[in-house]
Amino acid sequence: MTTDANAPWLIVGLGNPGPEYAANRHNVGFMVADLLAERIGGKFKRAQKAQAQVVEGRMGPPGPANRRVILAKPMSYMNLSGGPVTALRDFYKVPTAHVVAVHDELDIDYGVLRLKLGGGDNGHNGLKSMTKAMGANYHRVRFGIGRPPGRMQVADFVLKDFSSTERKELDYFVDRAADSVECLVAEGLERAQSAYNS
Repeated sequence: MTTDANAPWLIVGLGNPGPEYAANRHNVGFMVADLLAERIGGKFKRAQKAQAQVVEGRMGPPGPANRRVILAKPMSYMNLSGGPVTALRDFYKVPTAHVVAVHDELDIDYGVLRLKLGGGDNGHNGLKSMTKAMGANYHRVRFGIGRPPGRMQVADFVLKDFSSTERKELDYFVDRAADSVECLVAEGLERAQSAYNS
């Protein structure tokens, strides 16, 4: 299936709504989406057609690489992300290959990025829900959070805030993740992978 190069992009930060979750590891997708919204000069507002907050704008350098983007934060809780994302994809007429999920990833060391197209969900409930709703052929920006220490349960670990040591570098890593999204949208996956996959 060929994708219209001028079709809009839907960039989805995955997380859980509500102030009690705001600084959790599981909400790093929201953090990246917030920074991207700041960069394009927009404020999140409630979507009319989906349980999500959205910002519309443009991303990339002036000229042919400048793209129309919709930034989204599903407000449905992580494990139900697929419904709002699919509703937004359909409403804005975004090809699935132009959907980007930004999410936390347990199997990668803290702060390391990996970009890819398609693949499994690796037990991530947000991805599981998205893949069930629209297939797996969307981009992922995987933000490493590492594995829980000792015998801590995964669910407890992802719903805890970043540690004080991690927080020292968090802004830098979120900034780099936002850069990688901009590179992916403007220059394509291969270029973004060679620049940001570490």
